[in-house]
Amino acid sequence: MSEQINEIRRRRTFAIISHPDAGKTTLTEKLLLFGGAIHVAGAVKSNKIRKTATSDWMEIEKQRGISVATSVMGFDYEGYKVNILDTPGHQDFAEDTYRTLTAVDSVIIVVDIAKGVEAQTRKLMEVCRMRQTPVIIFVNKMDREGKDPFDLLDELEQELQIQVRPLSWPIEMGVKFKGVYNIYEEKLDLYTPSKQVITESVGIEDIYSSELEKYIEGGLVEKLRSDLELIKGVYPAFEMNAYLQGQLAPVFFGSALNNFGVKELLNCFVRIAPSPRKVRAEEREVIPEQDPFSGFIFKIHANMDPNHRSCIAFLKICSGKFERNLNYKHVRLDKMMKFSQATAFMAQRKETVDEAYAGDIIGLPDTGNFKIGDTLTTGEILHFKGLPSFSPEMFKYIENADPMKAKQLNKGIDQLMDEGVAQLFIHQFNGRKIIGTVGQLQFEVIQYRLLHEYGAQCKWEPLHLYKACWIESDSKEHLDYFKKRKFQYMALDKEGRDVFLADSSYVLQMAQQDFPQIKFHFNSEF
Repeated sequence: MSEQINEIRRRRTFAIISHPDAGKTTLTEKLLLFGGAIHVAGAVKSNKIRKTATSDWMEIEKQRGISVATSVMGFDYEGYKVNILDTPGHQDFAEDTYRTLTAVDSVIIVVDIAKGVEAQTRKLMEVCRMRQTPVIIFVNKMDREGKDPFDLLDELEQELQIQVRPLSWPIEMGVKFKGVYNIYEEKLDLYTPSKQVITESVGIEDIYSSELEKYIEGGLVEKLRSDLELIKGVYPAFEMNAYLQGQLAPVFFGSALNNFGVKELLNCFVRIAPSPRKVRAEEREVIPEQDPFSGFIFKIHANMDPNHRSCIAFLKICSGKFERNLNYKHVRLDKMMKFSQATAFMAQRKETVDEAYAGDIIGLPDTGNFKIGDTLTTGEILHFKGLPSFSPEMFKYIENADPMKAKQLNKGIDQLMDEGVAQLFIHQFNGRKIIGTVGQLQFEVIQYRLLHEYGAQCKWEPLHLYKACWIESDSKEHLDYFKKRKFQYMALDKEGRDVFLADSSYVLQMAQQDFPQIKFHFNSEF
């Protein structure tokens, strides 16, 4: 038993989130570099060398240079087992990111020094606040000109509504960038721009010692000393408890592209970040160290390997230990299943795992048995909440462009919808399929993947809708009356639940006013 507890306590499972282009995928790569998981960093953006970032492996991601599916990567570092989930920054894929945040124990937010806090970051921070997820902030691109660090800290506090505490401090920025003073480890890290080499660092415990002047010139030494005094005076001391409760965010400065400040971030992260936390199920609180095994599916990915038509369901283990070839209960289907081919990921490299512990994320081969939110246990009936689908904002009819491929198209739509890429509604009035998404880019991704992964061609037809909302009522009579009255606006979702399609905010308001017995929900968890 004690071995199991040790294994669980050394797990650090976290997501990296940011606005597009803040350098999230680059940071993920550099963390993998230190973890020894990859040996050379791919230049993501350079067109001359199209080595694509390790964590972006879907064809469309390589073409666009953006991450659209969450990747899971694990490595060992200094006795800790680190699991990173790299999330899409692009807001059209926000839903994937929200779900990923339900599977992690802490978060690193990447902020661009020049742009500061952007809209997408604010939204994701709200999700972290809702779940009281501990947050560390990494201020990236210090080798470029940007905002004054003190101004940026104010902005972080205001925009993200969280107290901050710098644990490293930059000396100049842009072309004059000299490095950072690492407050957490009391040492000076000097900057040499290089994508592959790690910078030299010097232990300096007393910032008033003359040793500092050997490394940086006089004027900068004075400025650094007065900045550090100011930090001590203005910001609360770093408090482990406040961080773990999601009230205080440590801040680090660096440049992920030039490999600077990343190791310092990782060293501090593995020491302070929480090991797997308790998870609330409807039936009880699930404690990671407890025995029986339990976990939930937070993501399904079709066609990880284009040569084999296979889906993989990503399972976050909440308690106990998973073992290969044992029977586990699929709670929704009420049947026992065993898995001989469970895999762990290192970006594209998959390896079969014999055992995995609470905090780990494993991939289970899926032949259509899983939906997002499904629970696996050793036999107990548990339901984990908190994997919402949000009401989509864009809608199109999806039509078959090649009558010979109807079967492939239907299979493709089914699998992609199970992945949670978008939502499918069947219009009750005309029986047509409607796809609802959060953003325009998802339609392109669906069309691309249907063609390349299923050999099916689809075409989109415009549909003007304002919102799709789930409806329910305590009175069957009222519900039936509403459905009859609004017949041409009614649809069913993939689970067969009633959905009302409002074509304007006015129509929605009137429906809410005229039918007080009907409850309208804007996410699928009710």
